[in-house]
Amino acid sequence: MDYVPVMYATFWALVPPVVAIVLALITKEVYSSLFLGILVGGLFYSGFSFEGTVLHIFEDGIVGVLSDSYNVGILVFLVILGAIVSLMNRAGGSAAFGRWASEHIKTRTGAQLATVALGVLIFIDDYFNCLTVGSVMRPVTDKHNISRAKLAYLIDATAAPVCIIAPISSWAAAVTGFVEGEDGLALFVSAIPYNFYAILTIIMMITIAILNIDFGSMKVHEDNAKKGDLFTTPDRPYGNADALDNVGNGTVKDLLIPILSLIICCVIGMIYTGGFFDGADFVTAFSNSDASIGLAIGSAFALVITILLYVSRKVLGFKECMNCIPEGFKAMVPAIMILTFAWTLKAMTDSLGAAEFVANMIKSSSQGMVALLPAIIFLVGCFLAFATGTSWGTFGILIPIVVDAFQTTHPALMTVAISACMAGAVCGDHCSPISDTTIMASAGAQCNHVNHVSTQLPYAVSVAMISFITYIVAGFTQSAVISLPVGIILLLAYLLFMKKRAK
Repeated sequence: MDYVPVMYATFWALVPPVVAIVLALITKEVYSSLFLGILVGGLFYSGFSFEGTVLHIFEDGIVGVLSDSYNVGILVFLVILGAIVSLMNRAGGSAAFGRWASEHIKTRTGAQLATVALGVLIFIDDYFNCLTVGSVMRPVTDKHNISRAKLAYLIDATAAPVCIIAPISSWAAAVTGFVEGEDGLALFVSAIPYNFYAILTIIMMITIAILNIDFGSMKVHEDNAKKGDLFTTPDRPYGNADALDNVGNGTVKDLLIPILSLIICCVIGMIYTGGFFDGADFVTAFSNSDASIGLAIGSAFALVITILLYVSRKVLGFKECMNCIPEGFKAMVPAIMILTFAWTLKAMTDSLGAAEFVANMIKSSSQGMVALLPAIIFLVGCFLAFATGTSWGTFGILIPIVVDAFQTTHPALMTVAISACMAGAVCGDHCSPISDTTIMASAGAQCNHVNHVSTQLPYAVSVAMISFITYIVAGFTQSAVISLPVGIILLLAYLLFMKKRAK
């Protein structure tokens, strides 16, 4: 007979993730918080036996999740992605794009829209986005007297919010890794129209650039920038720093070709695993694909293409290319650690029957309450990610719980609820002063970090409030066709009101 712990399918099954969440809120540190959540799960499972706890954590938990072929494929993709990013920065393709842009962009609006466009183009990974877009566009925005605070906002708002709605990105790979019992990638794609925070953030950036809308402390920074003061405060951070120092003699094509190769190869890799070349149509193949193997194969081919491109064009030597690979690995270590711990925490909650407990609880809740759950999940995600500074850790904790809760009871609402998880995590991460992407956006824009956080917060909170209302609409209608236009209309009305008020 299989071992069933005493606390199986009870309230105690949810305690490990709650411990991880509370500790993360208190300590502002995600690794130790996730591990202590795992430890509590191990203790509950073994009935507080020392040997049983250690074996469960390592054998069934950490070693178990890292010996899962799907999880390993996701980690391989992340490592290869890190290597490609490192190669592109070393080659100087990003710097070359910056020089080209400064010659062709003539207006303030154009400079802001170009920053947004580049941010949207580099959707593969948020780290790469922050560091590249900042370095590339800073000379362009400086030339047009755009404040460093505005540049930092545009960088930050095109990092995580864009990555979370891009099916071929490290974020999509992570999310699909957290979803079990479902086709993770198909679920991610179907959730995109409901990711209101991300979509509305992009619409907001374009609107404020075209209509020249600024409010709050950002308006002070922008007014000063128009007079020639890009910083507003006396602090001039990163004064002598340049993220793209000591780079190769690359051109614009050394940025574009690797990115396009990565996208094309990953798409081919995924449809290959979905049976496209065995006769399945594109959509079917994409929805049936194995994201783990597809992304790993695609990124490996893209890495080879990138190295061949740089070596053949003498942009980088072969030895330099090889040196970039471990550098890229190092850059991805934090992401790999968060993923590993989040997967292990999920293994602990699964072994305690959290799925059964949450599903029973949801079944017994009233129908009216269920419709409000996506909006509530969005707020929980916001709060948690804001306090911890990590969106990955947040949806690593929340998504498995949401899948377990909605999978059997309210499958129609599951897509909306998962979107709310991801949107909340991104929103909190976007606002958080301790978020790595927020810090990197400040560094990329060479902007005082406090200035960046204080100017960005009113913009991010505005979109969050409208997203919350839109999730209430989505909970009742279960239709993106109805709820998304409501959100867009509310946002545009709000921005026009703020423009009128700011005069």
